[in-house]
Amino acid sequence: LIHGGRTPNNEISSSLYLLTMDSRGCNRKLTLRCKEKDLVGEVPGARYGHTMSLVKSHGKTACVLFGGRSYMPAGERTTESWNCVVDCPPQVFLIDLEFDCSSTHTLPELSDGQSFHLAFAREDSVYFLGGHSISSDSRPPRLFRLRVELLQGSPLLSCETLHTGISISSAIITRTGPSHRYIILGGYQSDSQKRMECSTVILDETGIQIEPLESPQWTQDIVHSRTWFGGSAG
Repeated sequence: LIHGGRTPNNEISSSLYLLTMDSRGCNRKLTLRCKEKDLVGEVPGARYGHTMSLVKSHGKTACVLFGGRSYMPAGERTTESWNCVVDCPPQVFLIDLEFDCSSTHTLPELSDGQSFHLAFAREDSVYFLGGHSISSDSRPPRLFRLRVELLQGSPLLSCETLHTGISISSAIITRTGPSHRYIILGGYQSDSQKRMECSTVILDETGIQIEPLESPQWTQDIVHSRTWFGGSAG
């Protein structure tokens, strides 16, 4: 699933695409197929820096979209702030991929917008970790657990604030195998300070565990650069 994004021309997308891979024939040739999905209902607006996660509950599957930022609403823009971006309202969008319908949900625990956070999903739960807030220009060590029950009729969402988060934004997460074990790599602790430490995240029946992980030997280019992006792919 691919949603939103910001282009070099400062255009922000609201499109949702389903990218699938087919393997057919005796030579097992792989074919990529991309289809744009037209949602109905309370559709998420254009944004970037958000997350999408799949949850499973009661034999059903749905997509959870949260966070991100977009341009200031048209009615609030001035000539000076025409290209200013703001955090999207802290709403949770639940997308039914079978019927292509979307609904929005507001939870009291999610009171501030956040962008470039991390999201980890297991069964009916999604964990939101870290992120950057424009309004406070900070990266609070937030960690939320969102639970989604896909009941017959209407879904039931609940949110819990956990106190084991870390200050981080714009990091990479990589799943290391069939189990729900991930590595957090890179990211930022502040606008001028990269996060050089690595972490392991484990999701199991009891919840989420975040443990320190020995960092690789960073190259000098990485150590002395203020940014993670734009350097050698090595």
